[in-house]
Amino acid sequence: MARSSAETTPGTTFVKRSPDPRPGYFQLEAAGLAWLAEGPARCARVVSVSDTHLELERIAPGAPDARAARRFGGDLATAHDLGADAFGTAPPPFVAETGRNSGDGSPAPPTTKGWFGPLDQPLGLPLEPVASWGEFYGGQRMDPMVRRLRSSGAPASSLDVLERVTEALRTGRFDDGEEPARVHGDLWSGNLMWDRSGAVLIDPAAHGDHREQDLAFLALFGAPYLEEIVAGYESVHRLRPGWRDRVPLHQLFVLAAHAALFDPPRGGGYLRQTERAARSALNLLAG
Repeated sequence: MARSSAETTPGTTFVKRSPDPRPGYFQLEAAGLAWLAEGPARCARVVSVSDTHLELERIAPGAPDARAARRFGGDLATAHDLGADAFGTAPPPFVAETGRNSGDGSPAPPTTKGWFGPLDQPLGLPLEPVASWGEFYGGQRMDPMVRRLRSSGAPASSLDVLERVTEALRTGRFDDGEEPARVHGDLWSGNLMWDRSGAVLIDPAAHGDHREQDLAFLALFGAPYLEEIVAGYESVHRLRPGWRDRVPLHQLFVLAAHAALFDPPRGGGYLRQTERAARSALNLLAG
């Protein structure tokens, strides 16, 4: 979902810059890449980072194939299985001298603020460790989106269904006993690059979350070889029965974020998609 001002150093690196940087934005992205790279999934290597830029290794684009997709699915499952201390946990701070996280268990930036969305207008969101997934997803993801949509003049009928899902989340009605997974957090197909060696992850919003979230994001905008990715995933970690029925629930936040960022006042196509996903989620409780 990221948009950025970017430049390349011929043959070697790719640089993202911001004329109006948000505190901790690039450092948190670097920390997320290093955190995810502790598993087998390949992530773009951080070359340098500051308040105003992030320099990464340059990825030479290649074409995905079924074998590479299946391998990536297994690597993603292993990354998820590395876990997180809690839902809402941020990556440990990135240490530029080593190119790795601190490893001392201290939280990433002290503001406990995460970011989601394009570089020119990112949404600031809390990253605060909590005990349950519903508390995190309802309180730290859906509730801020509902407030933002309300302030933009979204119709009361749309807000009502979103508020009902948010309340059901916060009261634990969707909790299923899953342990916190180490997720990418913005894994649409544009943040999954491919080169001749396979898949490469970029632009994470990494944190502790439900493992089904990354797969739901991949499905939203049509990742290539998605079924092979899922097959590879399940060869390492079997998903809970009914996970496909829960895809709209896990897409709900990213759809609401798109509605908040890109729809016209009073809502548009993304808000309609968000409302449909919310109704699908509520149907899970009625079934």
